[in-house]
Amino acid sequence: MSPASNLVRRAVLAAGFVFLYAPIVILAVMSFNASRLVSVWGGFSTKWYAALLENELLIQSARISFAAAALSASIATLLGLLAAVSLSRFGSFRSRLLFFGAVHAPLVLPEVVLGLALLSCFVALGVGRGFTTLVIGHVTLTMCFTTVALLAALRGCDPTLEEAAMDLGATPARAFALVALPQIMPALASAFLLAFTISLDDFVIASFATGPGATTLPMRIYSQVRLGVSPQINAISTLLLGLVAIALGLSALAMRRAKR
Repeated sequence: MSPASNLVRRAVLAAGFVFLYAPIVILAVMSFNASRLVSVWGGFSTKWYAALLENELLIQSARISFAAAALSASIATLLGLLAAVSLSRFGSFRSRLLFFGAVHAPLVLPEVVLGLALLSCFVALGVGRGFTTLVIGHVTLTMCFTTVALLAALRGCDPTLEEAAMDLGATPARAFALVALPQIMPALASAFLLAFTISLDDFVIASFATGPGATTLPMRIYSQVRLGVSPQINAISTLLLGLVAIALGLSALAMRRAKR
């Protein structure tokens, strides 16, 4: 490869990174802006982070988002584990293809379609929208991701180890709990963190599934941005970006440990 073509490839790569991450960097930098005008730099200050502690609406929405993300991620990880076990351990049962398609459908469905389907279901059943319906919607969205991650981990386990445990007197459930489950524990942690991140960041499904008393943080940010970008929005967005980055980093470390 010639030096000119190598230089072009690096320039294109650099332009791509700038296009993707420059807005995020600008957002983080402007969150430390002392000026109330987000387009004018008025010096370095952390006062907008301190002002977040007095914003009850943002704090309440953050609590709802974190609670919904933790609960939905836990349920989605459990259901994803059960689905992965069914697909990897039970062979070719009669409705396997239908079950496989139903589990993986949210991966290819647009979120608007999935959110509208959930809303229609809640209305038809007469269920009032709130925190419970929000958790149900996020479980529906994230279960497919946890299933994919755990199914790949289970397929990488050596089945002869579980067979050896059963030969020594363990039941199939006990053999799975004592042999297979410790092997996929990093994948379980990764699946939970992935589901937690998706739930915390979701806006579309929450718009359809939640009610007035359970406004999530992304919805609150969007409603306030429509009236003008506040420096506090930059601050809370930067904190949210940092939390998502930490969760994704932990998930990547867990997956690397699982591969080892």
